[in-house]
Amino acid sequence: MWIKICANTNLDDAQLAAELGADAVGFVFAPSARNVTATDVAKITPHLPSWVERVGVFPTLEAEEIARIAQQAGLNAIQLHGGVSLTLVRQLHALLNGSAKLIQTVHWNVTADDTNNASATGVAHHLREIAADGLVDRVLIDAKVGAAIGGTGIAFDWEAARTTFAEAGTGLKLIVAGGLREDNVADAIRGLCPWGIDVASGVEQAPGKKSPEKLAAFIRKARESAQ
Repeated sequence: MWIKICANTNLDDAQLAAELGADAVGFVFAPSARNVTATDVAKITPHLPSWVERVGVFPTLEAEEIARIAQQAGLNAIQLHGGVSLTLVRQLHALLNGSAKLIQTVHWNVTADDTNNASATGVAHHLREIAADGLVDRVLIDAKVGAAIGGTGIAFDWEAARTTFAEAGTGLKLIVAGGLREDNVADAIRGLCPWGIDVASGVEQAPGKKSPEKLAAFIRKARESAQ
């Protein structure tokens, strides 16, 4: 089970996540209460264990700008969080030349009325086109609530997602995000059987500041549930 602790804003939180067994730590370069700059992250990444993946979460920017920030910040993975653009994926794949891996985010719209399963249909479409393109094998499914595209603490429809994952996720390493906490991460893992999980607000004591207790409990529960 691959575990990513996202939206880190300081060295202490990122180091603690690594010490507790996280496989990756994330830094948000998209508009957010947890937003950081390349300069901020460049002061953190050199002090992390070499085996911890350092992931930058990016909105829709030009490929050259994303690659520049990734290099400056010391990242070795890029999460595209501004929608699915296979053109951007191809541009980054050519620019990075293996220096950083790509993770594509697909947003599951959380609405009060989704009786026609439009969200599931949209996610399935994106999963199939990403798989067919073949340049990205890791896809993160996150809840989208209104204009917010992350960090809301709200989960998407896991029941509907079970079928969507099985039918459209073949060949992809699916990562579940959105609303995960210590008290529900086991349900997500057992119900969806994802390749990985991603958490931000569910292990915070305040936006941008992790709770050591929540962080430790979350990682422990996730490891136990994946066995």
